[in-house]
Amino acid sequence: MISPRPRFPMLTTGVAPKKGSLTTKQALLTLLIAMLISGVAGSIELLSHATNMRQETEQRITQQLAVVNGAAAEAAFQLNPDLAHQIAYGLFNADEVAWVSIRDDFGRALAEFERPKQADSTWLSQYLFGDILHHQTDLAYYMGSDMPEAVVGEIELMLAEGYLTQQFLARIYTVVGVSILEAFILSLVVIAFFHLFITRPLLKVHAAIAQTDPNRPGQWPKPMLRGHQHDELGHLVDSLDHLLNAFQQGLEQRDQLHHLSNMDGLTGVANRRHFDEFYQQHWHLAQQTQQPLSVIFIDIDNFKEFNDHYGHAMGDDTLRAVAKALNQCIAPARDLLARYGGEEFVCVLPGQDHDDAVGVANCLREAVLSLAIPHAFSSTHSELTVSMGVASMSPGLSISAEALIERADQHLYHAKRLGRNRVETRKRPA
Repeated sequence: MISPRPRFPMLTTGVAPKKGSLTTKQALLTLLIAMLISGVAGSIELLSHATNMRQETEQRITQQLAVVNGAAAEAAFQLNPDLAHQIAYGLFNADEVAWVSIRDDFGRALAEFERPKQADSTWLSQYLFGDILHHQTDLAYYMGSDMPEAVVGEIELMLAEGYLTQQFLARIYTVVGVSILEAFILSLVVIAFFHLFITRPLLKVHAAIAQTDPNRPGQWPKPMLRGHQHDELGHLVDSLDHLLNAFQQGLEQRDQLHHLSNMDGLTGVANRRHFDEFYQQHWHLAQQTQQPLSVIFIDIDNFKEFNDHYGHAMGDDTLRAVAKALNQCIAPARDLLARYGGEEFVCVLPGQDHDDAVGVANCLREAVLSLAIPHAFSSTHSELTVSMGVASMSPGLSISAEALIERADQHLYHAKRLGRNRVETRKRPA
């Protein structure tokens, strides 16, 4: 019985990427890397924005206080609350100012504005703007060319911590949104690039292996990868091609050796080893399927005398001629003819009952007679003949494999006792 060929694992390919597929993993990894890069870039941008926002705010408030300093000093020197009110309101009108006050040199408030209760301070607002919220500057009044400037009051203001934080968070949302969009676009570009130049060629190799016939691995549909002939992918395909061709050669050599190990070297038909395997396999199969099985034992009559007088070389040629003639009476794809030993042959007929086997046996006998090989030293016939014993196993008949072989051998023995050149199917009384 020929052992089955080793099989390659059958790979399945699909049009859509499946969970856990190379394409999915590549897409997820690319997206993760793009998100990390965008996150780092966005964090750097936010830090830069926070620094710029602090600088711009401080510079803007300083400029505003410098602009109104002269007018506020005039209002403080003249104790003019209306003028102080206008100046303070101009400063307070900016949304980023939470509280502003203009005072004279005695600390009396000439004008003061304060917004309703502000949002609670947070760690983020304190970290970003805690040290630039409070601003205070003296009001210097020019008294004359012969006198130095005199401090006549002060302006003090407090920035709206919540408003500044809100402005910064709005910028964060914009940066984050842009970063996510950039990451997504970058991912799509990288995924498309990798799919075009790496993943798709790998999937072609995968599909080619999946389509490979395990019985003919050397004939696999080797993919042609344009642009990859000299890189790692091209080397991978070449290595797979060499491997599969080597495996094909190994299979062919193994089959050849297996065939030689199951073939009789002289006659070219199956040997005793192959017969034992074939017979046991088909006997068990007949038992399982309740199908008939027949065995024919064949013996060349008076072959010892033939060898003694015509020589062993002639005897070998005769064995080959007889085997060839016998083999023409069976269906090699279904039946088996084997050399059992010496001048004995055996025929196994799976699925054929007693009548079918008798018909085959008669054909075998006639085929040998048609050779018309002279046998002048035979004690029974002038030409070479064969004797046969037939035994059949019918469905429902309880008989062992050994008993069936023994029965065919006994029938052969009786065929020889009854004059040779005949077919016997039952044991006759002595």
